[in-house]
Amino acid sequence: MVASRVDVPSTDDLWRLTMEHSPVGMAIVSPAGDILTTNAALCDMLGYEPDALATMSFQDLTHPDDLAADLRLVDQALAGDISSYRVTKRYLCADGGVVIGDLSVALLRTPGGEPVHFISQVADITERQAFVERLDAAEAAADAERRTAHAVFESLTVGILQLGADGSFLAHNARLRDFIGLAFPEGHPGGTGLVGFTYDADQQRLLTVEELPSVRAVTGESFDDVLLWIGEDAGSRRALSVSSRPLHDRVGALTGAVLAYHDVTDSVRATKAKDDFVSTVSHELRTPLTTALAYLELLDESDDVSVEGHQQVAAARRSMLRLSHLVADLLFVTRAASGSQLVDPYRVDVATILAEAVEAASLDAERAGVGLVLHCPRSVVAVADGMRLRQVVDNLLANAVSFSPPGGCVTTTLVEGADTDDAQLVLTVADEGEGIDAADLEHVFDRFHRGDNARRLGVPGSGLGLDIVRTIVEAHGGRVTIESSPVAGTSVSVVLPR
Repeated sequence: MVASRVDVPSTDDLWRLTMEHSPVGMAIVSPAGDILTTNAALCDMLGYEPDALATMSFQDLTHPDDLAADLRLVDQALAGDISSYRVTKRYLCADGGVVIGDLSVALLRTPGGEPVHFISQVADITERQAFVERLDAAEAAADAERRTAHAVFESLTVGILQLGADGSFLAHNARLRDFIGLAFPEGHPGGTGLVGFTYDADQQRLLTVEELPSVRAVTGESFDDVLLWIGEDAGSRRALSVSSRPLHDRVGALTGAVLAYHDVTDSVRATKAKDDFVSTVSHELRTPLTTALAYLELLDESDDVSVEGHQQVAAARRSMLRLSHLVADLLFVTRAASGSQLVDPYRVDVATILAEAVEAASLDAERAGVGLVLHCPRSVVAVADGMRLRQVVDNLLANAVSFSPPGGCVTTTLVEGADTDDAQLVLTVADEGEGIDAADLEHVFDRFHRGDNARRLGVPGSGLGLDIVRTIVEAHGGRVTIESSPVAGTSVSVVLPR
Protein backbone atom coordinates (compact mmCIF):
# COMPACT_ATOMS: atom_id res chain seq x y z
CA MET A 1 0.00 0.00 0.00
CA VAL A 2 1.27 3.41 -0.89
CA ALA A 3 0.51 6.21 1.60
CA SER A 4 -1.46 9.17 0.19
CA ARG A 5 0.35 12.45 0.00
CA VAL A 6 -1.01 15.38 2.05
CA ASP A 7 -0.27 18.88 0.77
CA VAL A 8 0.66 21.23 3.60
CA PRO A 9 -0.18 24.88 2.89
CA SER A 10 2.73 27.23 2.84
CA THR A 11 3.07 30.09 5.26
CA ASP A 12 1.98 32.52 2.58
CA ASP A 13 -1.10 30.42 1.85
CA LEU A 14 -2.00 30.32 5.55
CA TRP A 15 -1.60 34.07 5.83
CA ARG A 16 -3.74 34.60 2.73
CA LEU A 17 -6.50 32.31 4.09
CA THR A 18 -6.43 34.03 7.46
CA MET A 19 -6.65 37.46 5.90
CA GLU A 20 -9.47 36.53 3.50
CA HIS A 21 -11.70 34.93 6.13
CA SER A 22 -10.95 37.21 9.07
CA PRO A 23 -14.03 39.09 10.42
CA VAL A 24 -11.66 41.99 11.16
CA GLY A 25 -10.69 44.40 8.39
CA MET A 26 -7.07 43.81 7.28
CA ALA A 27 -4.72 45.54 4.85
CA ILE A 28 -1.12 45.46 3.70
CA VAL A 29 0.19 49.00 3.35
CA SER A 30 3.45 50.17 1.87
CA PRO A 31 5.86 52.37 3.85
CA ALA A 32 4.63 55.27 1.70
CA GLY A 33 1.02 54.58 2.72
CA ASP A 34 -0.26 52.92 -0.45
CA ILE A 35 -2.76 50.12 0.07
CA LEU A 36 -1.31 46.92 -1.40
CA THR A 37 -3.85 44.32 -0.31
CA THR A 38 -7.16 44.35 1.58
CA ASN A 39 -9.57 41.68 2.73
CA ALA A 40 -13.34 41.45 2.22
CA ALA A 41 -14.09 42.57 5.77
CA LEU A 42 -12.32 45.93 5.24
CA CYS A 43 -14.04 46.44 1.89
CA ASP A 44 -17.44 45.78 3.47
CA MET A 45 -16.63 48.06 6.39
CA LEU A 46 -15.69 51.04 4.21
CA GLY A 47 -18.01 50.32 1.28
CA TYR A 48 -15.28 50.18 -1.37
CA GLU A 49 -14.56 47.53 -4.03
CA PRO A 50 -11.12 45.89 -3.74
CA ASP A 51 -9.97 47.45 -7.01
CA ALA A 52 -10.91 50.91 -5.76
CA LEU A 53 -8.99 50.47 -2.50
CA ALA A 54 -5.94 49.27 -4.46
CA THR A 55 -5.67 52.75 -5.98
CA MET A 56 -5.86 54.56 -2.62
CA SER A 57 -3.60 55.25 0.34
CA PHE A 58 -4.38 55.14 4.04
CA GLN A 59 -4.13 58.95 3.97
CA ASP A 60 -7.11 59.02 1.58
CA LEU A 61 -9.20 56.94 3.98
CA THR A 62 -8.27 58.74 7.17
CA HIS A 63 -10.47 61.51 8.55
CA PRO A 64 -8.63 64.84 8.16
CA ASP A 65 -8.84 65.57 11.89
CA ASP A 66 -7.10 62.26 12.72
CA LEU A 67 -4.47 62.26 9.96
CA ALA A 68 -1.73 64.23 11.73
CA ALA A 69 -1.71 61.92 14.77
CA ASP A 70 -1.68 58.85 12.51
CA LEU A 71 1.26 60.16 10.45
CA ARG A 72 3.28 60.82 13.61
CA LEU A 73 2.91 57.17 14.63
CA VAL A 74 3.90 56.01 11.12
CA ASP A 75 7.04 58.17 11.24
CA GLN A 76 7.96 56.81 14.67
CA ALA A 77 7.57 53.24 13.38
CA LEU A 78 9.66 53.90 10.24
CA ALA A 79 12.32 55.60 12.41
CA GLY A 80 12.54 52.49 14.58
CA ASP A 81 11.26 54.19 17.72
CA ILE A 82 8.31 51.78 17.88
CA SER A 83 7.60 48.50 16.09
CA SER A 84 3.82 48.63 16.39
CA TYR A 85 1.05 50.84 17.62
CA ARG A 86 -2.67 50.86 18.34
CA VAL A 87 -4.96 53.84 17.94
CA THR A 88 -8.63 54.72 17.57
CA LYS A 89 -9.25 56.71 14.39
CA ARG A 90 -12.00 57.65 11.98
CA TYR A 91 -12.24 56.29 8.43
CA LEU A 92 -14.03 57.89 5.50
CA CYS A 93 -16.50 55.56 3.78
CA ALA A 94 -17.42 55.43 0.10
CA ASP A 95 -20.92 56.78 0.85
CA GLY A 96 -19.52 59.80 2.74
CA GLY A 97 -20.15 58.27 6.14
CA VAL A 98 -17.62 57.81 8.92
CA VAL A 99 -16.55 54.59 10.64
CA ILE A 100 -14.68 54.61 13.94
CA GLY A 101 -12.01 51.92 13.89
CA ASP A 102 -9.74 50.34 16.48
CA LEU A 103 -6.52 50.19 14.42
CA SER A 104 -3.61 47.85 15.26
CA VAL A 105 -0.44 48.25 13.10
CA ALA A 106 2.79 46.25 12.96
CA LEU A 107 5.76 47.08 10.69
CA LEU A 108 7.42 44.14 8.90
CA ARG A 109 11.17 44.60 8.21
CA THR A 110 13.81 42.67 6.22
CA PRO A 111 16.53 40.80 8.11
CA GLY A 112 18.65 43.85 7.39
CA GLY A 113 16.12 46.12 9.07
CA GLU A 114 14.63 47.74 6.01
CA PRO A 115 10.86 48.44 6.19
CA VAL A 116 8.86 46.09 3.98
CA HIS A 117 5.20 46.93 4.68
CA PHE A 118 2.70 47.63 7.42
CA ILE A 119 0.20 44.98 8.50
CA SER A 120 -2.98 46.77 9.62
CA GLN A 121 -6.03 45.33 11.38
CA VAL A 122 -9.17 47.45 11.83
CA ALA A 123 -12.10 46.55 14.13
CA ASP A 124 -15.31 48.55 13.61
CA ILE A 125 -16.18 50.09 16.99
CA THR A 126 -18.58 52.75 15.70
CA GLU A 127 -21.59 51.44 17.63
CA ARG A 128 -19.53 50.78 20.74
CA GLN A 129 -18.05 54.27 20.58
CA ALA A 130 -21.50 55.78 20.12
CA PHE A 131 -22.71 53.86 23.15
CA VAL A 132 -19.72 55.06 25.18
CA GLU A 133 -20.39 58.64 24.11
CA ARG A 134 -24.07 58.32 25.04
CA LEU A 135 -23.09 56.81 28.36
CA ASP A 136 -20.59 59.61 29.00
CA ALA A 137 -23.22 62.21 28.09
CA ALA A 138 -25.76 60.52 30.38
CA GLU A 139 -23.26 60.41 33.24
CA ALA A 140 -22.38 64.07 32.66
CA ALA A 141 -26.07 65.02 32.63
CA ALA A 142 -26.72 62.96 35.76
CA ASP A 143 -23.75 64.55 37.49
CA ALA A 144 -24.97 68.02 36.51
CA GLU A 145 -28.43 67.17 37.85
CA ARG A 146 -26.90 65.88 41.09
CA ARG A 147 -24.90 69.06 41.49
CA THR A 148 -27.96 71.20 40.74
CA ALA A 149 -30.14 69.19 43.12
CA HIS A 150 -27.49 69.45 45.83
CA ALA A 151 -27.21 73.22 45.33
CA VAL A 152 -31.00 73.59 45.52
CA PHE A 153 -31.16 71.22 48.51
CA GLU A 154 -28.58 73.22 50.42
CA SER A 155 -30.07 76.61 49.52
CA LEU A 156 -33.64 75.82 50.63
CA THR A 157 -35.00 77.97 53.44
CA VAL A 158 -36.93 74.88 54.61
CA GLY A 159 -35.08 72.30 56.68
CA ILE A 160 -35.12 68.90 54.92
CA LEU A 161 -34.29 65.60 56.62
CA GLN A 162 -34.18 62.14 55.05
CA LEU A 163 -34.35 59.24 57.51
CA GLY A 164 -33.46 55.62 56.99
CA ALA A 165 -35.78 52.83 58.13
CA ASP A 166 -33.69 52.53 61.32
CA GLY A 167 -34.03 56.24 62.11
CA SER A 168 -30.54 57.19 60.96
CA PHE A 169 -29.98 60.55 59.27
CA LEU A 170 -29.26 59.84 55.60
CA ALA A 171 -29.30 63.42 54.36
CA HIS A 172 -30.09 66.90 55.68
CA ASN A 173 -29.48 70.40 54.39
CA ALA A 174 -27.85 73.48 55.88
CA ARG A 175 -31.15 74.90 57.14
CA LEU A 176 -31.87 71.76 59.14
CA ARG A 177 -28.35 71.82 60.56
CA ASP A 178 -29.16 75.31 61.90
CA PHE A 179 -32.28 73.94 63.60
CA ILE A 180 -30.34 70.99 65.03
CA GLY A 181 -27.76 73.38 66.43
CA LEU A 182 -30.49 75.34 68.18
CA ALA A 183 -32.22 72.27 69.65
CA PHE A 184 -28.96 70.45 70.45
CA PRO A 185 -26.27 73.02 71.28
CA GLU A 186 -23.96 70.26 72.53
CA GLY A 187 -24.17 68.38 69.22
CA HIS A 188 -26.29 65.63 67.74
CA PRO A 189 -25.17 62.09 66.78
CA GLY A 190 -27.44 61.87 63.73
CA GLY A 191 -30.37 59.63 64.64
CA THR A 192 -33.87 59.75 66.06
CA GLY A 193 -34.82 59.44 69.72
CA LEU A 194 -33.18 62.49 71.29
CA VAL A 195 -35.40 65.27 72.64
CA GLY A 196 -32.94 68.07 73.29
CA PHE A 197 -34.61 71.46 73.71
CA THR A 198 -37.77 70.61 71.77
CA TYR A 199 -41.03 71.95 73.22
CA ASP A 200 -44.71 71.53 72.51
CA ALA A 201 -46.84 74.11 70.69
CA ASP A 202 -47.58 76.00 73.93
CA GLN A 203 -43.92 75.93 75.08
CA GLN A 204 -45.08 74.46 78.37
CA ARG A 205 -43.13 71.20 78.33
CA LEU A 206 -40.50 69.21 76.49
CA LEU A 207 -41.80 66.72 73.98
CA THR A 208 -41.62 63.04 74.85
CA VAL A 209 -39.60 60.75 72.60
CA GLU A 210 -42.82 59.30 71.16
CA GLU A 211 -44.03 62.80 70.22
CA LEU A 212 -40.93 63.71 68.22
CA PRO A 213 -41.80 64.15 64.53
CA SER A 214 -38.76 62.09 63.49
CA VAL A 215 -39.80 59.17 65.70
CA ARG A 216 -43.35 59.31 64.37
CA ALA A 217 -42.04 59.47 60.81
CA VAL A 218 -39.91 56.33 61.18
CA THR A 219 -43.06 54.35 62.00
CA GLY A 220 -44.44 55.30 58.59
CA GLU A 221 -46.82 58.00 59.82
CA SER A 222 -47.69 60.79 57.41
CA PHE A 223 -48.59 64.19 58.90
CA ASP A 224 -48.68 67.91 58.18
CA ASP A 225 -48.13 71.14 60.15
CA VAL A 226 -47.09 69.69 63.50
CA LEU A 227 -46.12 72.77 65.52
CA LEU A 228 -43.21 72.69 67.96
CA TRP A 229 -40.61 75.05 69.39
CA ILE A 230 -36.85 74.55 69.58
CA GLY A 231 -34.18 76.29 71.62
CA GLU A 232 -33.07 76.48 75.24
CA ASP A 233 -33.67 80.21 75.68
CA ALA A 234 -37.35 81.21 75.46
CA GLY A 235 -36.48 84.54 73.87
CA SER A 236 -34.60 83.02 70.95
CA ARG A 237 -36.71 79.92 70.37
CA ARG A 238 -38.02 79.20 66.90
CA ALA A 239 -41.42 77.78 66.00
CA LEU A 240 -41.31 74.98 63.43
CA SER A 241 -44.12 73.49 61.39
CA VAL A 242 -43.15 69.91 60.55
CA SER A 243 -44.54 67.66 57.81
CA SER A 244 -43.55 64.10 56.95
CA ARG A 245 -44.02 61.60 54.15
CA PRO A 246 -42.93 57.92 54.29
CA LEU A 247 -40.70 56.32 51.66
CA HIS A 248 -41.32 52.82 50.30
CA ASP A 249 -39.45 50.52 47.94
CA ARG A 250 -40.97 48.93 44.85
CA VAL A 251 -42.63 46.15 46.85
CA GLY A 252 -44.10 48.57 49.38
CA ALA A 253 -41.69 48.01 52.25
CA LEU A 254 -40.98 51.09 54.40
CA THR A 255 -37.47 52.39 53.71
CA GLY A 256 -37.55 55.64 55.66
CA ALA A 257 -39.14 59.07 55.52
CA VAL A 258 -38.59 62.67 54.42
CA LEU A 259 -39.45 65.52 56.79
CA ALA A 260 -39.78 69.24 56.06
CA TYR A 261 -39.23 71.80 58.86
CA HIS A 262 -40.69 75.27 58.15
CA ASP A 263 -39.71 78.18 60.38
CA VAL A 264 -43.07 79.82 61.23
CA THR A 265 -41.89 81.86 64.21
CA ASP A 266 -42.81 85.24 62.76
CA SER A 267 -46.21 84.01 61.65
CA VAL A 268 -47.03 82.41 65.02
CA ARG A 269 -45.93 85.48 66.97
CA ALA A 270 -47.83 87.81 64.63
CA THR A 271 -50.98 85.72 65.01
CA LYS A 272 -50.66 85.76 68.79
CA ALA A 273 -50.12 89.51 68.80
CA LYS A 274 -53.18 89.96 66.60
CA ASP A 275 -55.28 87.69 68.82
CA ASP A 276 -54.12 89.55 71.94
CA PHE A 277 -55.00 92.85 70.30
CA VAL A 278 -58.43 91.61 69.21
CA SER A 279 -59.13 90.24 72.67
CA THR A 280 -58.12 93.47 74.39
CA VAL A 281 -60.09 95.70 72.03
CA SER A 282 -63.14 93.44 72.18
CA HIS A 283 -63.26 93.45 75.97
CA GLU A 284 -62.69 97.19 76.12
CA LEU A 285 -65.55 97.82 73.68
CA ARG A 286 -68.06 95.49 75.23
CA THR A 287 -68.96 97.63 78.29
CA PRO A 288 -69.42 101.00 76.53
CA LEU A 289 -71.42 99.30 73.77
CA THR A 290 -73.77 97.72 76.28
CA THR A 291 -74.24 101.06 78.01
CA ALA A 292 -74.84 102.90 74.72
CA LEU A 293 -77.43 100.33 73.62
CA ALA A 294 -79.25 100.68 76.94
CA TYR A 295 -79.48 104.47 76.60
CA LEU A 296 -80.63 104.17 72.97
CA GLU A 297 -83.34 101.74 74.04
CA LEU A 298 -84.54 104.19 76.70
CA LEU A 299 -84.61 107.00 74.15
CA ASP A 300 -86.53 104.84 71.70
CA GLU A 301 -89.19 104.18 74.37
CA SER A 302 -89.41 107.82 75.51
CA ASP A 303 -92.48 109.93 74.66
CA ASP A 304 -90.36 113.07 74.67
CA VAL A 305 -88.62 112.14 71.42
CA SER A 306 -90.08 113.33 68.12
CA VAL A 307 -90.91 111.00 65.24
CA GLU A 308 -87.81 112.13 63.43
CA GLY A 309 -85.80 111.58 66.63
CA HIS A 310 -87.14 108.02 66.92
CA GLN A 311 -86.00 107.33 63.35
CA GLN A 312 -82.52 108.63 64.14
CA VAL A 313 -82.37 106.61 67.39
CA ALA A 314 -83.49 103.49 65.50
CA ALA A 315 -80.75 104.02 62.90
CA ALA A 316 -78.13 104.55 65.62
CA ARG A 317 -79.41 101.50 67.48
CA ARG A 318 -79.08 99.32 64.35
CA SER A 319 -75.50 100.49 63.90
CA MET A 320 -74.69 99.85 67.54
CA LEU A 321 -76.24 96.38 67.33
CA ARG A 322 -74.10 95.62 64.28
CA LEU A 323 -71.01 96.78 66.17
CA SER A 324 -72.10 94.72 69.18
CA HIS A 325 -72.39 91.62 67.00
CA LEU A 326 -68.91 92.27 65.61
CA VAL A 327 -67.49 92.53 69.13
CA ALA A 328 -69.30 89.31 70.07
CA ASP A 329 -67.73 87.59 67.04
CA LEU A 330 -64.28 88.83 68.02
CA LEU A 331 -64.75 87.59 71.57
CA PHE A 332 -65.85 84.20 70.26
CA VAL A 333 -62.80 83.95 68.02
CA THR A 334 -60.56 84.83 70.96
CA ARG A 335 -62.22 82.18 73.08
CA ALA A 336 -61.85 79.59 70.34
CA ALA A 337 -58.15 80.41 69.95
CA SER A 338 -57.60 79.96 73.68
CA GLY A 339 -58.91 76.40 73.58
CA SER A 340 -61.87 77.08 75.88
CA GLN A 341 -64.99 74.95 75.68
CA LEU A 342 -67.21 76.44 72.97
CA VAL A 343 -70.47 74.52 73.21
CA ASP A 344 -72.72 73.31 76.01
CA PRO A 345 -75.13 70.80 74.39
CA TYR A 346 -78.64 70.13 75.68
CA ARG A 347 -81.96 69.04 74.14
CA VAL A 348 -83.26 71.76 71.83
CA ASP A 349 -85.84 72.05 69.08
CA VAL A 350 -83.80 72.90 66.00
CA ALA A 351 -86.93 73.74 63.99
CA THR A 352 -87.85 76.44 66.50
CA ILE A 353 -84.33 77.89 66.35
CA LEU A 354 -84.54 78.09 62.55
CA ALA A 355 -87.95 79.71 62.60
CA GLU A 356 -86.83 82.38 65.07
CA ALA A 357 -83.64 83.05 63.10
CA VAL A 358 -85.54 83.44 59.81
CA GLU A 359 -88.03 85.80 61.49
CA ALA A 360 -85.19 87.87 62.94
CA ALA A 361 -83.53 88.10 59.52
CA SER A 362 -86.74 89.14 57.78
CA LEU A 363 -86.31 92.85 58.58
CA ASP A 364 -82.90 93.08 56.83
CA ALA A 365 -84.16 90.85 54.03
CA GLU A 366 -87.20 93.05 53.46
CA ARG A 367 -85.05 96.15 53.40
CA ALA A 368 -82.81 94.48 50.77
CA GLY A 369 -85.76 93.25 48.70
CA VAL A 370 -84.84 89.60 49.32
CA GLY A 371 -87.37 86.86 50.05
CA LEU A 372 -86.91 84.26 52.80
CA VAL A 373 -88.24 80.69 52.52
CA LEU A 374 -88.04 78.03 55.25
CA HIS A 375 -88.57 74.31 54.68
CA CYS A 376 -88.38 72.20 57.82
CA PRO A 377 -90.51 69.86 59.97
CA ARG A 378 -92.59 71.36 62.78
CA SER A 379 -90.29 69.93 65.43
CA VAL A 380 -86.81 68.44 65.24
CA VAL A 381 -85.23 67.66 68.59
CA ALA A 382 -81.47 67.29 68.88
CA VAL A 383 -78.75 67.59 71.49
CA ALA A 384 -76.93 70.82 70.69
CA ASP A 385 -75.96 74.20 72.08
CA GLY A 386 -79.03 76.21 71.11
CA MET A 387 -77.37 79.61 71.49
CA ARG A 388 -74.37 78.62 69.34
CA LEU A 389 -76.61 76.92 66.79
CA ARG A 390 -78.64 80.11 66.51
CA GLN A 391 -75.36 81.98 65.95
CA VAL A 392 -74.58 79.61 63.05
CA VAL A 393 -77.96 80.18 61.41
CA ASP A 394 -77.81 83.96 61.96
CA ASN A 395 -74.41 84.17 60.27
CA LEU A 396 -75.47 82.02 57.31
CA LEU A 397 -78.69 83.98 56.79
CA ALA A 398 -76.88 87.34 57.10
CA ASN A 399 -74.35 86.26 54.46
CA ALA A 400 -77.01 84.91 52.12
CA VAL A 401 -79.14 88.08 52.36
CA SER A 402 -76.12 90.36 51.90
CA PHE A 403 -75.04 88.62 48.69
CA SER A 404 -78.52 88.21 47.18
CA PRO A 405 -79.73 90.66 44.53
CA PRO A 406 -83.02 92.54 44.93
CA GLY A 407 -85.80 90.17 44.02
CA GLY A 408 -83.70 87.15 44.95
CA CYS A 409 -84.63 84.47 47.44
CA VAL A 410 -82.81 82.78 50.34
CA THR A 411 -83.99 79.25 51.06
CA THR A 412 -83.33 77.53 54.40
CA THR A 413 -83.90 73.79 54.54
CA LEU A 414 -83.67 71.29 57.40
CA VAL A 415 -83.91 67.55 56.71
CA GLU A 416 -83.29 64.46 58.77
CA GLY A 417 -80.96 61.87 57.27
CA ALA A 418 -78.71 58.98 58.14
CA ASP A 419 -74.95 58.86 57.94
CA THR A 420 -74.00 55.18 58.25
CA ASP A 421 -75.52 54.19 61.64
CA ASP A 422 -75.61 57.66 63.19
CA ALA A 423 -78.67 59.88 62.86
CA GLN A 424 -77.94 63.35 61.56
CA LEU A 425 -79.48 66.67 60.62
CA VAL A 426 -78.67 68.51 57.41
CA LEU A 427 -79.20 72.28 57.41
CA THR A 428 -78.82 74.12 54.10
CA VAL A 429 -78.94 77.85 53.41
CA ALA A 430 -78.93 78.72 49.70
CA ASP A 431 -79.01 82.10 47.94
CA GLU A 432 -79.41 83.22 44.33
CA GLY A 433 -76.44 85.59 44.27
CA GLU A 434 -73.61 85.85 41.76
CA GLY A 435 -71.60 83.17 43.53
CA ILE A 436 -68.11 83.15 45.01
CA ASP A 437 -65.04 83.57 42.82
CA ALA A 438 -63.27 80.25 42.23
CA ALA A 439 -59.99 81.61 43.64
CA ASP A 440 -61.74 82.55 46.91
CA LEU A 441 -63.81 79.40 47.36
CA GLU A 442 -61.13 77.41 49.19
CA HIS A 443 -60.49 80.30 51.59
CA VAL A 444 -64.04 81.23 52.59
CA PHE A 445 -63.69 79.55 55.99
CA ASP A 446 -60.38 81.30 56.75
CA ARG A 447 -60.46 83.80 59.59
CA PHE A 448 -60.70 87.45 58.44
CA HIS A 449 -60.91 86.39 54.78
CA ARG A 450 -62.86 88.76 52.55
CA GLY A 451 -63.46 87.62 48.97
CA ASP A 452 -63.26 89.75 45.85
CA ASN A 453 -67.03 89.56 45.42
CA ALA A 454 -67.55 91.13 48.88
CA ARG A 455 -65.36 94.08 47.97
CA ARG A 456 -66.86 94.31 44.51
CA LEU A 457 -70.44 94.40 45.83
CA GLY A 458 -69.56 96.62 48.79
CA VAL A 459 -70.86 94.09 51.34
CA PRO A 460 -69.72 95.06 54.87
CA GLY A 461 -68.25 92.45 57.20
CA SER A 462 -65.25 91.30 59.18
CA GLY A 463 -64.53 88.00 57.45
CA LEU A 464 -65.32 86.10 60.66
CA GLY A 465 -68.81 84.76 59.96
CA LEU A 466 -67.99 81.52 58.15
CA ASP A 467 -64.95 80.88 60.36
CA ILE A 468 -67.28 81.04 63.38
CA VAL A 469 -69.80 78.77 61.63
CA ARG A 470 -67.19 76.13 60.97
CA THR A 471 -65.74 76.38 64.49
CA ILE A 472 -69.15 75.91 66.14
CA VAL A 473 -70.21 73.10 63.81
CA GLU A 474 -66.97 71.18 64.32
CA ALA A 475 -67.28 71.70 68.10
CA HIS A 476 -70.61 69.82 67.78
CA GLY A 477 -68.85 67.01 65.90
CA GLY A 478 -70.37 68.07 62.59
CA ARG A 479 -69.05 69.37 59.29
CA VAL A 480 -69.81 72.24 56.95
CA THR A 481 -69.39 72.42 53.17
CA ILE A 482 -70.00 75.08 50.54
CA GLU A 483 -70.89 74.99 46.85
CA SER A 484 -71.01 78.02 44.60
CA SER A 485 -71.38 78.93 40.94
CA PRO A 486 -72.25 82.10 39.02
CA VAL A 487 -75.48 80.49 37.78
CA ALA A 488 -76.80 78.71 40.86
CA GLY A 489 -75.56 81.04 43.60
CA THR A 490 -74.09 79.78 46.87
CA SER A 491 -75.25 76.93 49.08
CA VAL A 492 -73.85 76.19 52.55
CA SER A 493 -74.65 72.81 54.11
CA VAL A 494 -74.21 71.99 57.80
CA VAL A 495 -74.32 68.35 58.91
CA LEU A 496 -74.90 67.84 62.64
CA PRO A 497 -75.16 64.65 64.68
CA ARG A 498 -78.36 64.35 66.71
